[in-house]
Amino acid sequence: MQLVKRSYAGVMHTIANLGPMEKLAEDARHSDEYGWRRWSASLLAIHDIERMIALGLPWWNVAATREVAEFLRGRPKARVFEYGAGASTIWLARHAASVVSVEHHAEWHQRLTKEVVCFPNIELRHRELEGDAYIGAIDAADGPFDLIVVDGRRRTECLARAIPHLAPGGIILLDDSGRRRYRRAIESCGLEERRYFGRSYCVPYPDFTSILYG
Repeated sequence: MQLVKRSYAGVMHTIANLGPMEKLAEDARHSDEYGWRRWSASLLAIHDIERMIALGLPWWNVAATREVAEFLRGRPKARVFEYGAGASTIWLARHAASVVSVEHHAEWHQRLTKEVVCFPNIELRHRELEGDAYIGAIDAADGPFDLIVVDGRRRTECLARAIPHLAPGGIILLDDSGRRRYRRAIESCGLEERRYFGRSYCVPYPDFTSILYG
């Protein structure tokens, strides 16, 4: 499966470098964030952090992204904690007052460090995945948080650790929530789930993202 994904991403990147496609991407940056043009451009940006940042998109379900944006618009001082850094980290920084993001992959963390340098409201941390360092990173952060994003590794454990750090009225976004291994943890966490299925950035097939309400 990983080989198939890498092959698909390679094909998309080749297409993205064609002149007409570069024009499509440029036009898409100025189009509706949730519209078909921006989504289409995101398909060519799969696993391409620079293109995703330029498009101003996270790799989530489109409808869930709109819901989170509206939530943050109503909380201009919103504080965010994120498990799993990426283009979403910069998207969050553009919509929230502050973002603490923890990443386990050392090389990816170094690469992202260069991308987030222009965003003083981002605190990007590297923690080893083994043991409690990664999951427990939220314990050492200055919570509570209005939004917690669970989109990295060990998601069921991260979800359980995140809940006590959720601010009153806050929400948790858990991406790829259609995966069977996450369902029991979501259904037993004590939060109300709103599950989004459909058009998702970067992929040509419908996918799940859930928002959990305290």
